[in-house]
Amino acid sequence: MIQAHNVETMTPSPLVTRRAALAAGLATGLAAAALPGSGFSAARTGDPRVQTKAGPVVGVREQAISVFKGLRYGAPTKRFQPPEPPTPWRDAVPATTFGAASPQRGSEPNQSEDCLFLNVWTPATDAGRRPVMVYIHGGAYATGSGSHPLYDGSRLAEREDVVVVTLNHRLNVFGYAYLARLASGFEDSGNVGQLDLLLALRWVQDNITAFGGDPDRVMLFGQSGGGAKIATLMATPAAQGLFHRAATMSGQQVTASGPINATTRATVWLKALGLTPDRAAEAATLPVERLLEAQTAEDPILGFGGLYFGPVLDFRTLPRHPFYPDAAPLGRSIPMIIGNTREETLGFMGDDPRNIGLTWDSLAERLTPGVMRIDITPEAVIAGYRAMHPDWSPDQVLIAATTAGRSWRGAVIEAEERARAGAPAWVYQLDYPGTMPSGRKGAFHTADIPLVFDNVTLSESRVNGPGAQTVSDAMRKAFVALARGGDPNHSGLPRWDRYVLPRRQTMLFDVTSQMADDPRGDERQFFSAIPYIQPGT
Repeated sequence: MIQAHNVETMTPSPLVTRRAALAAGLATGLAAAALPGSGFSAARTGDPRVQTKAGPVVGVREQAISVFKGLRYGAPTKRFQPPEPPTPWRDAVPATTFGAASPQRGSEPNQSEDCLFLNVWTPATDAGRRPVMVYIHGGAYATGSGSHPLYDGSRLAEREDVVVVTLNHRLNVFGYAYLARLASGFEDSGNVGQLDLLLALRWVQDNITAFGGDPDRVMLFGQSGGGAKIATLMATPAAQGLFHRAATMSGQQVTASGPINATTRATVWLKALGLTPDRAAEAATLPVERLLEAQTAEDPILGFGGLYFGPVLDFRTLPRHPFYPDAAPLGRSIPMIIGNTREETLGFMGDDPRNIGLTWDSLAERLTPGVMRIDITPEAVIAGYRAMHPDWSPDQVLIAATTAGRSWRGAVIEAEERARAGAPAWVYQLDYPGTMPSGRKGAFHTADIPLVFDNVTLSESRVNGPGAQTVSDAMRKAFVALARGGDPNHSGLPRWDRYVLPRRQTMLFDVTSQMADDPRGDERQFFSAIPYIQPGT
């Protein structure tokens, strides 16, 4: 299972381990090979060769799919500065190994500040003009890469005749440390991770036709932090025309980080580096390891966890919040799927030993501000749930309340704001359970990833019980239908109605999927009385 960050706070966690199993064999990437002057001849007859705008690349034909890994979409990065296109090359470059991931804490292998790479899976490098599905990885804004095994696009591309793209971009302080108010020359530093995504999408526009894709049918989909990045792009003027549909999976961004809060966090980070604010520019010269370690300082806004670094309302790249005070007008014309999982926070705290033997008294101790992420007393939460669901155990209330109060809230707000604006949105809730490492079952955070990618049979998938393939077929085809025609309906599902108020129509994905109006409406109404400000922003 991918142990993801909580997208609502996006604070570093020592529990995150995304690809330890892939460490062997990924130590050498395309970082050097993709630079000009790297000669290469295809090792096998029939391996696909494509001429990109920057130069020729050679991938690998794997059964019915052509795979290109580690394609360079940006030049080696300059720290805290906007990305630049790659220097063109003349000789063919091998695209057979994943490129480096952004520097980060945790066990992600093959890290480098030179990390602007993407990967393509395509049925054929022909004139097919297939729908293009660009996946933006999770791990909050702090960790991850586009090369986790569960993101392998082979089955999705082959079974649905689409082109799949995954990518890497700058994360954490390298992508989102806001130094603009502390030092000159760093005006864009708070959003360079988003600017990387824009450069990758421009690469798709310029090159995807040569890989058999249609640049006029580009869909972004992403889980957790990936969904939040997509929501942010929907409020970004420079993203206009670069994508045409969107699907977010347990990832939302109602508000971006305000510039004053972002500056406060940067100041705390600099202090942990031993720098005063007037020496902020020196952070551009310090070792990577020091920059990452300083992120562990306590967040001065939240009062718990490591420092949050995410998109900033800088009035340059990002001129407004994505879904406050309403759905950003720039994104309203984009058909959108908004989804969550029923037991979202089971993925964060389901195997926590502190939950063993919970009583109503000890539950109150567990429902701290750091767990609930909203300003409400644990006594009020417990009383509310005991009235709504008197048969539930303390453990059930813990998972349900933290899911509804902190994880689900952003998705509800986004769906409701799009409904108010008349913008097309289809909402889902995943009910089909996966299995936690402890053996506990539930529809936890990340459970929808292998279902959408059709990778339920991989060893890394913990969503592989009876009927998993049936659920995967339903979800995969819905995402592909949106990518292909702008509407997720297909013959394998009941009619999926758009989300409108006050009905709040929601597709419940399970072995037998069904529509429901306002599922968990009692919990939604309970928490709607509490003002919601996205934690971290």
